[in-house]
Amino acid sequence: MTVTDSAALRRDLADRLAVAGALRTGSWRTAVEAVPRHEFLRGGFFRRFGSAWRPVLADREGWLDLCYTDDSLVTQIAGTIVPGDIRGEIRREPTSSSTLPSLVVRMLEDLQVADGNRALEIGTGTGYSTGLLCHRLGDDRVTSVEVDDGVSGRASVGLSACGYFPNLVVGDGLAGHKDGAPYDRVIATCGVRELPHTWIEQTKPGGIILAPLCGWMHSSELAQLTVGHDGVAHGRLLGGQVQFMLARPQTPPPLGMLPDFESGEERPARIGADVLDDWDARFVAQLAASRAQRLSLTLDGGTQHVIVDVEAGAWAGLARDGEQWTVRQGGPVPLWDAVEDHLLRWQADGSPALDRFEVMVTPEGQRITWPSA
Repeated sequence: MTVTDSAALRRDLADRLAVAGALRTGSWRTAVEAVPRHEFLRGGFFRRFGSAWRPVLADREGWLDLCYTDDSLVTQIAGTIVPGDIRGEIRREPTSSSTLPSLVVRMLEDLQVADGNRALEIGTGTGYSTGLLCHRLGDDRVTSVEVDDGVSGRASVGLSACGYFPNLVVGDGLAGHKDGAPYDRVIATCGVRELPHTWIEQTKPGGIILAPLCGWMHSSELAQLTVGHDGVAHGRLLGGQVQFMLARPQTPPPLGMLPDFESGEERPARIGADVLDDWDARFVAQLAASRAQRLSLTLDGGTQHVIVDVEAGAWAGLARDGEQWTVRQGGPVPLWDAVEDHLLRWQADGSPALDRFEVMVTPEGQRITWPSA
């Protein structure tokens, strides 16, 4: 590997991101051409083969080229396992990655940074996006918070190899970092179910917050909000069907022992479970049942489509018989009733696209609405 090889790959990556529409301004193009993504992947990454993950280490042929593909590259599995730990394959869930560059750059463009801004990043990850921020703003104006000390340590090595020394903090990113506040810009590189008001408190009036709003049914969208003088943030969803790992404190609880799906009360469903195959409809459903998880089970009677709120002890199971769907619900809250009501109101308003949804965050919580017909 040579510096020349890496520089050519960075220029080619910048060209591809510009053609795709993710890279839109000269300042961020300069950053992409300057910051070597491979320095943040020296420890290798995992690639999926079927249902398993295999490590790709830095001494493998083709490693450098793969570092400059527009792909998310998984760097940690099951909370602790890195590529150097594995010989062969592993079948566990990813817990940290280097996000695909087109999404990283799109988010940085949407953050609308200006010279002299001070930025707070939630989720350091590999440190690549942190490096881009450092190049654009200066590392003395960048603070990045990471919950995993091992991940933060590896990011620090990559950043220092590139000559960047931002303020790296190990802690719960949902709490922000008040010692460095107030910030002009806040960006989250992990998904959140609900945007914490602490981020708003730590942002200057007029400042911008950009974060992926996610749910446990796995539909997520970028939200861009502006902080007001009254401590309330207003904004909108940007659209685009982004996918991020959830902030670890907001990951769903284990399902545990599933309920008896033969219990509960059964009725004809007004809307079938197949509506949840649509990204926008699933996002709307999450607004109605924000703590519900979705799964499909193969039982003797066929396929059951289930949503379960573990903490509330509520569930709904849907099955199809020809063209008719039935729903059976149990627990203190009729989950599917709430989902149906929300979806039917959205449909009555013309099923507006998610980029027309508005977001407001107050000290009392988060509210997401869509335009009425």
